[in-house]
Amino acid sequence: MDKVLEFLKELAANNNREWFQDNKKWYDQSREKVLFLTDVLINEIGKFDPEVRGLQPKDCMFRIFRDVRFSHDKRPYKTNFGSFICKGGRKSMNPGYYFHLEPGGCFVGGGIYMPPAEPLRTIRSFMADHAEEFLEFTQDPDFKKDFPEMYDDRLKTAPKGFPKDHEHMDLLRYKSFIYSKTFSDKVVKSDKYIETMVDTFHQLYPVNSFLYRALE
Repeated sequence: MDKVLEFLKELAANNNREWFQDNKKWYDQSREKVLFLTDVLINEIGKFDPEVRGLQPKDCMFRIFRDVRFSHDKRPYKTNFGSFICKGGRKSMNPGYYFHLEPGGCFVGGGIYMPPAEPLRTIRSFMADHAEEFLEFTQDPDFKKDFPEMYDDRLKTAPKGFPKDHEHMDLLRYKSFIYSKTFSDKVVKSDKYIETMVDTFHQLYPVNSFLYRALE
């Protein structure tokens, strides 16, 4: 991944169409490496999570081109590569596994990010009845060591339709159910980065399994 991170570093310093076109071959090579990584991860994750089996890498990988139509930031390109590996691909809004490659900002994560109102209500209802089960694996010392807290994006008050005095209101107020772990560039450049990522995703499998059950 050395060349991929180097490409992203140069892109961040030269975020314009002229530089991008002059280095199109470098971009294409980097993109192919990330697609290959995505394919390997699909196969490895599929060994413990059947929901991702048969996915196509192109359906998981995000485009590098930014939509600048309604943004004050007119830089045309993202300065990262990322793929969201989940049933139905990145657009499906299902629980899944995400990796993010960016110089000085690499991380992996799992769960479901900002689901629409109806699936969010469904997850909260399931969580209300099964919170102890969720806490059993998310409070496990080995899990907590790598994922001390869930992504902190919560309502300030109780969600509509749930009793304000619910024992686990702290969980019901979340708008996303995401855990993530950062990695240094050194780890990503190492020979064991795929093994490290797969091990981390395996830790997150119980979260996604719980969320899939909630959505059934």
